Amino acid sequence: MKTRIQTIILICALALPFFAVKASAQQHTVISGVVTDAADKDPIPYVTVLFKGTNIITKTDADGKYSISTSEVHNQLQFSYVGYKTNYATIKPGETQVINVRLQSESQSLTEVVISSNKRPAYRNKNNPAVELIRKVIENKNKNQSKSYDHVEFKQYEQLVFSLSNLSEKFKNKRIFRNYQFLFEQQDSTKIGGKLLMPVYMEEKVTQNYLQKNPNKKKTIVEGDKHVNYDSKFIDTQGLSMYFERMYADINIYDSNISLMSNQFLSPIADASPTFYKFFITDTIKTHTPNLIELSFIPRNNTDLLFEGKMYVTMDGNYAVQDAFLTVNKNINLNFVRALEAKLDFAKNEDGRYHLSKTNLIVDFGINKNKGGGFTGQRTVIINDYQINKPQGDTTYAGPSLVTLPQAALRTDQFWNAQRQDSTVRSKLSVYKNIDTLQTIPSFKRTMDLITLLFAGYKDFGPFEVGPVNTFYSFNNVEGFRLRLGGRTTPALSKRYYFETYAAYGFKDEKWKYFLSGTYSLNNKSIYSFPQNYVRASFQRDTKIPGQELQFVQEDNFLLSFKRGQNDMLLYNDFYKIDYIKEYENHFSYAVSLRKWTQRPGGTLAFNNTLNNTVNPVDLINTSEISVNLRYAPHEKFYQGKIYRVPIFDRYPIFNLRYTAGLKGVFSGQYNYHNLMGSIDKRFYVSQLGYTDVTLEGGSIFGKVPFPLLVIHRANQTYSYQLSSYNLMNFLEFVSDHYASINIDHNFNGFFFNKIPLIKKLKLRESVSFKALYGGLRDQNNPDMDPSLLQFPRNADGVQTTYVLGNQPYMEGSVGIGNIFKILRVDMVKRFTYLDNPVVSSWGIRARVKFDF
Repeated sequence: MKTRIQTIILICALALPFFAVKASAQQHTVISGVVTDAADKDPIPYVTVLFKGTNIITKTDADGKYSISTSEVHNQLQFSYVGYKTNYATIKPGETQVINVRLQSESQSLTEVVISSNKRPAYRNKNNPAVELIRKVIENKNKNQSKSYDHVEFKQYEQLVFSLSNLSEKFKNKRIFRNYQFLFEQQDSTKIGGKLLMPVYMEEKVTQNYLQKNPNKKKTIVEGDKHVNYDSKFIDTQGLSMYFERMYADINIYDSNISLMSNQFLSPIADASPTFYKFFITDTIKTHTPNLIELSFIPRNNTDLLFEGKMYVTMDGNYAVQDAFLTVNKNINLNFVRALEAKLDFAKNEDGRYHLSKTNLIVDFGINKNKGGGFTGQRTVIINDYQINKPQGDTTYAGPSLVTLPQAALRTDQFWNAQRQDSTVRSKLSVYKNIDTLQTIPSFKRTMDLITLLFAGYKDFGPFEVGPVNTFYSFNNVEGFRLRLGGRTTPALSKRYYFETYAAYGFKDEKWKYFLSGTYSLNNKSIYSFPQNYVRASFQRDTKIPGQELQFVQEDNFLLSFKRGQNDMLLYNDFYKIDYIKEYENHFSYAVSLRKWTQRPGGTLAFNNTLNNTVNPVDLINTSEISVNLRYAPHEKFYQGKIYRVPIFDRYPIFNLRYTAGLKGVFSGQYNYHNLMGSIDKRFYVSQLGYTDVTLEGGSIFGKVPFPLLVIHRANQTYSYQLSSYNLMNFLEFVSDHYASINIDHNFNGFFFNKIPLIKKLKLRESVSFKALYGGLRDQNNPDMDPSLLQFPRNADGVQTTYVLGNQPYMEGSVGIGNIFKILRVDMVKRFTYLDNPVVSSWGIRARVKFDF
């Protein structure tokens, strides 16, 4: 959930106190129905439906269904489609009604009698002129893309508007808005998003772009940047911008896969598109030069993550897309998405080919698929001054690929008015002033505080905030009931200095735990903002379960107090640390750390060695370390808040390399050793089959060390499914001084469930995972070979519970069902190896909160 906190906070803050779900009851004509072939009763897609004599128009979907409405008075509805007779239906103004229509095929004069079946032949690719046409488009798509030119440059204007949508008159007339009617916008009820909107966010950007083919280079210069500013201690405007940019990505129909809503859709002109789409020639346009053919397309299976719509193809030998309209079938598995439309316009280049000149993407979200209030986002991109084959010098491409001019955020109204050449983008400008007014409403401020507390877990007090609330109370077998209270400073106190602290007390072990850190930003920016550059000093005295590594949650989170199996071994740690972190614009970063670490056993865990056949208890071990971490994450983006930052998973790999050296004799350090670890994380998209997350990791320790300094493999005894941990491995079950592992997690995005009757209505998503770990222990670090080392832990019954991996790897896999209530993933996990170890589970059920579109 945390990866979506900033957007959830904004949405809930605006909607929670006064959200309404029913449309107004004034005179309104609403008509829906199905259009079918009169002969075989098959549904007809893309039939034009309109109120006769008006521009209020819609199209039937892939199942022949339509819905249209108006507040005007009209008596007839018109249905028309190429190859069928136009039909008219009488309607009753001001009522909601269902009208199903059958269209008759147009008869033609024949010179001879032909007897044939009324049933239309099955759709086939073979000898299909529409498929032959799309294959010509595919064959020529390389030359019709911008990357086919040696040099390209253009100026781009983009506008993104996010609104509360489909609001009722009751909502509008609430007392809270009595003096703020200017916040609302009226629009035609046939448009996506409904008839009443309240814009809540807007941003505009102007960039100058340069592309070079050989060698491949790209340069983007941000010349103007303007957006709504929320005066919130938690919502960060830059974070909202990054989140919306991920959701409303650029659409290039010539790409094989198009990224939208954190998913990838197979393009209708991808090489494999004839296998997954049906194509129909639905019109020819001879009034345009060159002549165009209207090519409509629908998915072969309307539950697959594919588009439906139409494109206009030039008949001049280039077979270029001159215009395109993309939407999606309501049956596909997209959370909360009620409607999606993308309109692509192309303009002719000086060489007769075409380039994308305008994109308009609209997505409407809502809890209820069919009615009620929701949220609508609209992104418009306009490309001007498009020039081809105009070489630029090396100085143009020097430095980072993305540069923001210092004056970009300070542009005058005169500058922006010159960029807003389209009337549709100029109509939205009132949102800047309206949001400033909205933030003066006391109820809005109170709601912001409440939502921040519920979702982020912190209560804001200006320069300082208290939290997270889910750690205030927890429990475990060693500490008993554990109470904790803490907090941290915010940028309201200082943009250079940050402090964080907490204190905790265990009522069973009767020990205090505490933490204190101070951070100094070296670039006068928030330490959570990219690129980071800061130094931090900290001290922590607290417990830790060896081998437990959690993602995005605190170890003393109340919900993680519930654990399976034995859980009575932990370490009492004292950490003194100094960290320096430096990030670069190209997303390479390094961190240098100095750490003094003292470990004491707790619970049933004991430090013992054997000397002269005598078992000797050891009170503690001291370690002094220096570490260097290198990280490279090309094209990485973040969900950014004022006081947190979480990476966005994407198709680009992330490389990590860490080297740690133990320093004997430095600050009482007892061991010399070298620890090297490396990992690669990569997401692979498989179009409508979903995506796969793969992690490869390996490491080695050189030197003689006791078991607490070995690699204690990540285990999980909670009932929460942890992606990076082994969910059926016990804490401290396996240790190694050299290892390699692979972690594969694939999400099918409902590819199979969507094809099962009834089940598909639940919008469930299937997933599978597999994890394998190879490892070993050299004799010098094995206490069975060297009794002077600390003995491996044993439980209260004296049974050894820590082991070395043998010739076979540790392996486990899972089959999961996700998107339960749109937020929950439940996995059945199976352990395949080392089933004879004591107190292990061969299978289990684990759950994880996972919020996706």
